[in-house]
Amino acid sequence: MQTDRSAAQPPRSPRPAAPRLLYARPGIVVTAERFTVGRNSWPVAEITQLRTDRGPHDRLAIRAVAVSAAMIAAVGLLLGFTGGLHRLTAGAYLMLGSVGLVPLLLVLIGDRVRPPSHELWGRVRGTEVLLFSSDDERQFGQVARALGRAREAARLGGWADPPAAEPWRPAR
Repeated sequence: MQTDRSAAQPPRSPRPAAPRLLYARPGIVVTAERFTVGRNSWPVAEITQLRTDRGPHDRLAIRAVAVSAAMIAAVGLLLGFTGGLHRLTAGAYLMLGSVGLVPLLLVLIGDRVRPPSHELWGRVRGTEVLLFSSDDERQFGQVARALGRAREAARLGGWADPPAAEPWRPAR
């Protein structure tokens, strides 16, 4: 039994500070030290030359545009070689012109239904790497901003608290 009122246990050593968490969702974690997406993880200090880009268009939409453009061109060539273009009325020419807009409409609909993904690229140890890709513009913006803040903190030397200053008072 201790009678001098000292602690029964030795004093605890201070725990190391947990890394500052800037963004966390399932599969994506951005801390002040690391950027983790799925199974890939990179030190923030080694990521340079960040840039954003848009991914490729949907393959199905590209194929639909190519097939429709080829079919329209084939019909036009067939009419041209058979001499059928001379016998067409003005309404038929307007119909051919409006059918020529089908590939453009397919492109617009395909980009609306399945837009290209947003991509975040960076250079890690001299190699260009796709760091993150998302169809959700909001999530992509949050991740990109969090990684930007982490890089800025790494460049400036960490997340130190600003020095305390005395409040300004006017001279009287």
